[in-house]
This record gives sequence, C-alpha cells and structure tokens, in this order.
Amino acid sequence: MAEIKPMALIESMRKKVCEHSDVYFRTNKRTGKVTTGKLCNPSTKEPSENQVKAKARFTKVQAAVRAILAGSSEQKTQLVAEYKSQTKYGSLFGYAMHKLNDQYDANGDLIGD
Repeated sequence: MAEIKPMALIESMRKKVCEHSDVYFRTNKRTGKVTTGKLCNPSTKEPSENQVKAKARFTKVQAAVRAILAGSSEQKTQLVAEYKSQTKYGSLFGYAMHKLNDQYDANGDLIGD
C-alpha cells in the first residue's frame, strides 16, 4: 500500500469512493495516516476447500474476539492496556485479533477447552 499525504477532502475517507472504483482508502485512527490501495485482478474462481475452511475459522475467531471485547473480563482489561502502549494497530479489535489468533485451533475452537 502506498502512503499519501491526504488533501482535506479525503482525510476522513475510508473504503471505496464509489461502487465502480477499485481504489480503497484507509485512515489509521490513532496516527492519522491515510493509506490507499488498489484491487488488481481479483480472482474469479470458486474458493478452494482450504479457503472455505480458513474463512469459517476466521468467522468463529472474530465472533469470539467480539464477545471478549463486549464483556468486562480481566482479559479485556489487559488487552486494552497493551493496545494503548503500542502504535502498530489502529483499532482495539485488530490488535485483539492479532494477539488472540494463536489461541484458536484450525477449526476456530479455543485451544484448551
């Protein structure tokens, strides 16, 4: 992704400009950096079995992380404190997905349960 210095018009833009565009904008909420990317040659094939499994796993892990962040557990408190002390991730959810992803097996189930 290319880094750009945004004009006032696109400082708060995100996703696509319109449905026909293939250029995406993203603003890091913490740092204010705006990045842009272009989707080139998207796949037109049916997803493979491994891709379907990976998507299902991601969906399960995502739901589990959302549940953790919606509650008021000690784990959430720790994640918030760690998130505030770093600058790589622009959202608490993204940071939590990164930190907690290894705690789930290939099926998306919590390891150790």
